[in-house]
Amino acid sequence: MQLNNFDTAAFLRDYWQKRPLLIRNPWQSWQNPLSPDELAGLACEDHVESRLITQSSDDWNAEHGPLPETRFGELGKSPWTLLVQAVDHHVTEVAALIPPFRFIPNWRIDDVMVSFASDGGGVGPHFDHYDVFLVQGLGQRRWQIGGMCDDRTALRSHEDLLLLAGFDVEEEWTLNPGDMLYVPPGIAHNGIAKGGDCMTYSIGFRSPSRKELIGSWCDDLLPQMTDDDRYGDPDLSVQDNPGEIPAAAIDRLHAMITEKLADRAAFARWFGEYSSTPRYPETDWRPEEAIETDHLRGLLTEDHPLFRNPASRFSFVREDEGKLLLFIDGECFPCAGETALLAEMLCAQEQFVINPEWRKSDAVVELLAELYNRGSLSFDWG
Repeated sequence: MQLNNFDTAAFLRDYWQKRPLLIRNPWQSWQNPLSPDELAGLACEDHVESRLITQSSDDWNAEHGPLPETRFGELGKSPWTLLVQAVDHHVTEVAALIPPFRFIPNWRIDDVMVSFASDGGGVGPHFDHYDVFLVQGLGQRRWQIGGMCDDRTALRSHEDLLLLAGFDVEEEWTLNPGDMLYVPPGIAHNGIAKGGDCMTYSIGFRSPSRKELIGSWCDDLLPQMTDDDRYGDPDLSVQDNPGEIPAAAIDRLHAMITEKLADRAAFARWFGEYSSTPRYPETDWRPEEAIETDHLRGLLTEDHPLFRNPASRFSFVREDEGKLLLFIDGECFPCAGETALLAEMLCAQEQFVINPEWRKSDAVVELLAELYNRGSLSFDWG
């Protein structure tokens, strides 16, 4: 998949996190990567996250997967929508939708959700806290765009769906196969299927909240601390009023907290691990048999290409000259020299053949073997 005549610099300048953009079929050659039957099959799997949204009058009902195969034959004529998360983890052709959007950093990319809807189907007017590109795969969908929302925006009372209590349409477009709509965070939108066989691919981007960052960072710091690390005031003197908490005490207490939180190097390492943690860390992608370094070196010598696992997350943080921290699936790998060059390539390419000079490096081959045995790399994907 490749975007054709799409000005990424202009998009980032004028639209990214600013306003919606309709993009009429920007692909060099659009081909729907997944059939409705294949999507329904994934929704029946235990290890796949899915939801079935059914509509009755102006009410929505949500059922969580895995769904029994017989459920689809029971749906009748009322509008319904099937949503399947992280389809890129399981279908190589769907994973191929992500590389065209690599002008957004790896750590921001979440997954590709795929929906199939009957005529009139949708999930109702809502807003998201993340950026999303909505690519029409099959059929048609009418998208209605509203105004900016936030956590103060009124919602309907619903256990499973964040539906807007009110929705005023400001713009409206019908998307055909290959057409794409970008929606920034907070913008109200509503997609309604027109006719049958309506499939939409949602490429979503993560945007951590301040609350999430502080909470998770502190959760990681707490186990590293001891009860012996306590407030002390050996220079205490008599106060005029014992009820006052003096400025010097506040400064010292505040420093106890901020000194830990202000450690940028520790935060960078934590965030690299945190942001690269897989969406479904419980899924075991390890090969049935581990590979030995000598065997791997032989395969590399024969120019066998390696592929990144679509479910794995790759990123790095640059340190001193020639050194960086490579983060893959929540783990940190310090790299220098040739392994640092390898790390940059791993983060930039979905598939690759290893440089002949690097094959001579034990450190390079050992790192590749570890990543292969973890299930982050393979000779089979693609």
